[in-house]
Amino acid sequence: MWNWQRAIVVIVVIVPCLIAGAELATRDWWQKAAFYQIYPRSFMDSDGDGVGDLNGITSKLPYLKSIGVKAFWMSPIYKSPMVDFGYDISDFRDIHEEFGTMADFDRLVEQAKALDLKVIMDFVPNHSSNKHEWFIKSENRVAGYEDYYVWHDGKTNPAGGRNLPPNNWIQAFRGSAWEWSETRQQYYLHQFTVEQPDLNYRNPTVVQEMKDILTFWLDKGVDGFRIDAVPTLYEDEELRDEPPSGLTEDTEDTTYLSHVYTQDLPETVEMVYQWRVLVDAYQTELGGDTRLMMTEAYSSLDVLKTYYQSTTGELGSHMPFNFRIITELNAQSVASDYVKVVEDWMNILPAGQVPNWVMGNHDRSRVGSRMGVNRIDALNMILLSLSGASVTYQGEEIGMTDVEISWKDTVDPAACNAGEELYAGKSRDPCRTPFQWDSTSMAGFTNGSKTWLPVGPLYQEVNVQVQEEAEKSHLKVYRAMTELRKTKTFQLGSVKAVALKDTVLAVVRELANYNTYITLANLGDQLEVISAAALADSLPSKLYFDVVSVGSHNIRGSAVATKDIVLLPNEAFVLKAHVAPFEKLYSSICDVWLQ
Repeated sequence: MWNWQRAIVVIVVIVPCLIAGAELATRDWWQKAAFYQIYPRSFMDSDGDGVGDLNGITSKLPYLKSIGVKAFWMSPIYKSPMVDFGYDISDFRDIHEEFGTMADFDRLVEQAKALDLKVIMDFVPNHSSNKHEWFIKSENRVAGYEDYYVWHDGKTNPAGGRNLPPNNWIQAFRGSAWEWSETRQQYYLHQFTVEQPDLNYRNPTVVQEMKDILTFWLDKGVDGFRIDAVPTLYEDEELRDEPPSGLTEDTEDTTYLSHVYTQDLPETVEMVYQWRVLVDAYQTELGGDTRLMMTEAYSSLDVLKTYYQSTTGELGSHMPFNFRIITELNAQSVASDYVKVVEDWMNILPAGQVPNWVMGNHDRSRVGSRMGVNRIDALNMILLSLSGASVTYQGEEIGMTDVEISWKDTVDPAACNAGEELYAGKSRDPCRTPFQWDSTSMAGFTNGSKTWLPVGPLYQEVNVQVQEEAEKSHLKVYRAMTELRKTKTFQLGSVKAVALKDTVLAVVRELANYNTYITLANLGDQLEVISAAALADSLPSKLYFDVVSVGSHNIRGSAVATKDIVLLPNEAFVLKAHVAPFEKLYSSICDVWLQ
């Protein structure tokens, strides 16, 4: 080729590619990742005791790789009396024996790194177990530990006798948030079970202690932390009574009060900023990929916005978990409700930040049970079509549903504290049952004869093996969607949610010079006919099916007229609009140049 022709190629094609590459460089690994939550007790049991463990997780890492997730976070695996199944921690620097050993953990991290999977630990900063040596020393007033927890004499009892609790605060699992210690002759605060005393973050020693724990696990090779129950870190120093919420007349229920003095205090967000400084400094010093912070807070949008960063630019959580799909949507929600959920979150995003979308977790009813089994594919497709990071709870990719747990089998403290009459509405056990791997005994979860929670009755038809072998399955839809997330359009493109009808939702992903993708989901029980012509700029007259739900009659790769699209009841699919020939050549050259 003549030199002047080469120059034209550089000017016309390569220079714009370099400009596009500048945008590409702004997407860190976590900003485009599919995350996966593992509940270790229920994922895979390697030793036959009926409880999942670290070696079980390690054995299934190739599965995680195969379904396209980039990172997984594990619910707590620390040493614990297991009152709240790992969230009551007796040693923040050791592994609970049911899950294995520290050597098992090291092997898990090593195998994950070999597969290019990121390991996220669950960090539980608000409280410890009452069996932790810190609490035992604090209860006995050992020097240096007196103020590790929140202690108070209580209020004088007008009737005489032992003092009354300091105020009216209610714990998350019913009843007073204060417990009397005969040993210390004071009350201690516990916003969760009595066995989970709250740490005192107004004590600088406690603050540093918890920072040292973060560093300990970073040194072990973890890639970040999901930080539990962040809003409860700080409480009102005056210990003022909280006002009634008006939501219930049950004075034992946590929703009876508005938690204005025990949740979302300004100091809490400041603590998140301090942790961000720590993980950023660690990366600066030791290099490697970004160490991630994900925070759990069911707070208002105004509060959640501050978790990203302060008004003066201090950085906080990389991913303040977006639970709006869980809290704001249900089986009766219409398409405009979904649009509002998307737009509300996008509107609070500070410049330079990316959104995240959480479909379910170990505390909430499963997607199929919550939203309808006919919508499992549609919901997964919506989740994975949205921009930024996605979070999937184990089993949602195969469409597992809640399992009915009898009062006899209930082990969740939230249910046990509620009592037999109320337990069914309080228990988190139904979404925590063992993962369903195959059709053999105990769903392939264990080679033992018993599991810590009952295996779901549908395990022979809803499991990984069956869905791998089937021509169409929830698992294959999920995998096809994670493949789409590798495209430039899904990683860098704009996102727009549109309600075409009450029951038809569209998620549009566009990026100049790359294919446009339109996810359509019929959330209703009636056939719908729609036009997609106005959803994106310059759409061609035909679109092509790229991913289709299990119940769809459409074939991947086949075409449909843009102005005449039929959706069966509860059907969902992703349509692709091919770029023009020159633009396709341009994007192909860019892809090669930017690699």
